[in-house]
Amino acid sequence: MRKIITMVALAVVSFANAQAFKGKGDIKGQVGMTMQDGGTGIGVSADFGVGENMSFGIVAGYMLNANEIAGFKPRFEDRADLKVRFNANIGNVLKLSDNIDVYPGLNLGLRNFGGHLGARYFFTNGFGMFAEANVPLARYDTDVNGFENYNNQFVFTIGASFNL
Repeated sequence: MRKIITMVALAVVSFANAQAFKGKGDIKGQVGMTMQDGGTGIGVSADFGVGENMSFGIVAGYMLNANEIAGFKPRFEDRADLKVRFNANIGNVLKLSDNIDVYPGLNLGLRNFGGHLGARYFFTNGFGMFAEANVPLARYDTDVNGFENYNNQFVFTIGASFNL
Protein backbone atom coordinates (compact mmCIF):
# COMPACT_ATOMS: atom_id res chain seq x y z
CA MET A 1 0.00 0.00 0.00
CA ARG A 2 2.88 2.39 0.79
CA LYS A 3 4.36 1.77 -2.66
CA ILE A 4 1.08 2.65 -4.35
CA ILE A 5 0.68 5.86 -2.34
CA THR A 6 4.31 6.81 -3.05
CA MET A 7 3.85 6.20 -6.79
CA VAL A 8 0.64 8.25 -6.88
CA ALA A 9 2.32 11.09 -4.96
CA LEU A 10 5.27 11.08 -7.39
CA ALA A 11 2.90 11.15 -10.35
CA VAL A 12 0.97 14.10 -8.91
CA VAL A 13 4.22 16.00 -8.26
CA SER A 14 5.46 15.33 -11.79
CA PHE A 15 2.19 16.61 -13.25
CA ALA A 16 2.36 19.71 -11.06
CA ASN A 17 5.86 20.51 -12.33
CA ALA A 18 5.04 20.07 -16.01
CA GLN A 19 4.99 23.39 -17.83
CA ALA A 20 3.80 23.78 -21.41
CA PHE A 21 5.37 27.16 -22.21
CA LYS A 22 7.92 28.95 -20.04
CA GLY A 23 8.48 32.08 -22.13
CA LYS A 24 11.77 33.53 -23.33
CA GLY A 25 14.43 30.85 -23.83
CA ASP A 26 11.95 27.97 -23.93
CA ILE A 27 12.46 25.43 -26.73
CA LYS A 28 9.83 22.90 -27.80
CA GLY A 29 10.25 20.06 -30.28
CA GLN A 30 7.32 18.19 -31.76
CA VAL A 31 6.86 15.19 -34.01
CA GLY A 32 3.53 13.95 -35.21
CA MET A 33 1.26 12.50 -37.86
CA THR A 34 -0.21 14.87 -40.44
CA MET A 35 -3.61 14.20 -42.00
CA GLN A 36 -4.99 15.94 -45.07
CA ASP A 37 -7.13 15.19 -48.09
CA GLY A 38 -5.04 12.88 -50.28
CA GLY A 39 -2.74 11.32 -47.70
CA THR A 40 -1.03 11.23 -44.35
CA GLY A 41 2.53 11.97 -43.37
CA ILE A 42 4.95 13.11 -40.72
CA GLY A 43 5.45 16.59 -39.33
CA VAL A 44 8.36 17.90 -37.28
CA SER A 45 8.55 21.31 -35.65
CA ALA A 46 10.63 23.37 -33.25
CA ASP A 47 9.47 26.51 -31.43
CA PHE A 48 11.77 28.99 -29.70
CA GLY A 49 10.41 31.27 -26.96
CA VAL A 50 11.39 34.91 -27.48
CA GLY A 51 9.02 36.52 -24.98
CA GLU A 52 6.57 35.74 -22.22
CA ASN A 53 3.83 34.83 -24.70
CA MET A 54 5.66 34.74 -28.03
CA SER A 55 7.64 32.15 -29.98
CA PHE A 56 9.02 31.65 -33.46
CA GLY A 57 9.47 28.28 -35.07
CA ILE A 58 10.13 26.12 -38.08
CA VAL A 59 7.94 23.31 -39.40
CA ALA A 60 8.78 20.56 -41.90
CA GLY A 61 6.31 18.05 -43.28
CA TYR A 62 6.45 15.10 -45.64
CA MET A 63 3.53 13.07 -46.99
CA LEU A 64 4.39 9.38 -46.70
CA ASN A 65 1.43 7.85 -48.52
CA ALA A 66 0.23 10.53 -50.92
CA ASN A 67 -2.43 9.35 -53.37
CA GLU A 68 -1.76 9.10 -57.08
CA ILE A 69 -3.62 11.60 -59.23
CA ALA A 70 -4.64 10.64 -62.79
CA GLY A 71 -2.18 7.73 -62.67
CA PHE A 72 0.81 9.87 -61.66
CA LYS A 73 2.73 9.46 -58.42
CA PRO A 74 3.71 12.61 -56.51
CA ARG A 75 7.36 13.64 -56.57
CA PHE A 76 9.44 14.65 -53.54
CA GLU A 77 8.69 18.35 -54.04
CA ASP A 78 4.95 17.54 -54.15
CA ARG A 79 5.14 15.71 -50.81
CA ALA A 80 7.50 18.01 -48.85
CA ASP A 81 6.75 21.33 -47.16
CA LEU A 82 8.74 23.79 -45.05
CA LYS A 83 7.40 26.75 -43.04
CA VAL A 84 8.51 29.40 -40.58
CA ARG A 85 5.96 30.50 -38.01
CA PHE A 86 5.02 32.88 -35.24
CA ASN A 87 3.02 31.70 -32.19
CA ALA A 88 1.13 33.62 -29.55
CA ASN A 89 1.39 31.29 -26.55
CA ILE A 90 -1.73 32.22 -24.57
CA GLY A 91 -2.22 29.39 -22.08
CA ASN A 92 -1.44 31.69 -19.15
CA VAL A 93 -3.55 34.53 -20.61
CA LEU A 94 -6.52 32.14 -20.66
CA LYS A 95 -5.61 31.18 -17.07
CA LEU A 96 -5.10 27.52 -18.00
CA SER A 97 -3.02 25.14 -15.93
CA ASP A 98 0.77 25.51 -16.35
CA ASN A 99 0.95 22.19 -18.21
CA ILE A 100 -1.45 23.38 -20.96
CA ASP A 101 -0.63 25.84 -23.73
CA VAL A 102 -2.83 27.12 -26.54
CA TYR A 103 -1.01 28.80 -29.42
CA PRO A 104 -2.68 30.49 -32.38
CA GLY A 105 -0.30 31.82 -34.99
CA LEU A 106 0.70 32.61 -38.54
CA ASN A 107 3.05 30.72 -40.85
CA LEU A 108 4.85 31.40 -44.12
CA GLY A 109 5.63 28.33 -46.19
CA LEU A 110 6.75 27.14 -49.59
CA ARG A 111 3.15 26.99 -50.84
CA ASN A 112 1.15 29.54 -48.86
CA PHE A 113 0.72 32.06 -46.10
CA GLY A 114 -1.43 30.45 -43.43
CA GLY A 115 -2.71 30.31 -39.92
CA HIS A 116 -2.67 27.63 -37.27
CA LEU A 117 -4.22 26.84 -33.92
CA GLY A 118 -2.57 24.34 -31.62
CA ALA A 119 -2.62 23.04 -28.07
CA ARG A 120 0.00 21.25 -25.97
CA TYR A 121 -0.55 19.20 -22.82
CA PHE A 122 2.55 18.17 -20.86
CA PHE A 123 2.38 15.07 -18.66
CA THR A 124 5.86 15.65 -17.25
CA ASN A 125 8.41 18.45 -17.51
CA GLY A 126 9.85 16.91 -20.68
CA PHE A 127 7.03 15.06 -22.46
CA GLY A 128 3.56 15.89 -23.67
CA MET A 129 1.13 15.68 -26.55
CA PHE A 130 -0.05 18.26 -29.05
CA ALA A 131 -2.74 18.77 -31.66
CA GLU A 132 -2.63 21.44 -34.34
CA ALA A 133 -4.81 22.59 -37.25
CA ASN A 134 -3.30 24.52 -40.18
CA VAL A 135 -5.19 26.34 -42.91
CA PRO A 136 -3.96 28.42 -45.88
CA LEU A 137 -5.04 32.06 -45.76
CA ALA A 138 -3.44 33.07 -49.07
CA ARG A 139 -2.04 30.67 -51.66
CA TYR A 140 0.81 31.75 -53.94
CA ASP A 141 -0.98 30.17 -56.91
CA THR A 142 -4.69 30.98 -57.17
CA ASP A 143 -5.33 28.11 -59.62
CA VAL A 144 -4.36 25.18 -57.40
CA ASN A 145 -4.97 21.68 -58.79
CA GLY A 146 -3.52 18.17 -58.66
CA PHE A 147 -0.51 17.74 -56.40
CA GLU A 148 -0.43 21.49 -55.70
CA ASN A 149 -3.20 20.83 -53.14
CA TYR A 150 -0.85 18.71 -51.02
CA ASN A 151 0.36 20.74 -48.02
CA ASN A 152 -1.72 23.60 -49.41
CA GLN A 153 -5.05 22.84 -47.73
CA PHE A 154 -6.43 22.12 -44.25
CA VAL A 155 -3.92 19.91 -42.41
CA PHE A 156 -4.43 18.39 -38.96
CA THR A 157 -1.42 17.18 -36.94
CA ILE A 158 -1.32 15.18 -33.71
CA GLY A 159 1.71 13.84 -31.89
CA ALA A 160 4.32 14.12 -29.14
CA SER A 161 5.84 17.32 -27.77
CA PHE A 162 9.18 17.62 -25.95
CA ASN A 163 11.00 20.25 -23.90
CA LEU A 164 14.45 20.62 -25.43
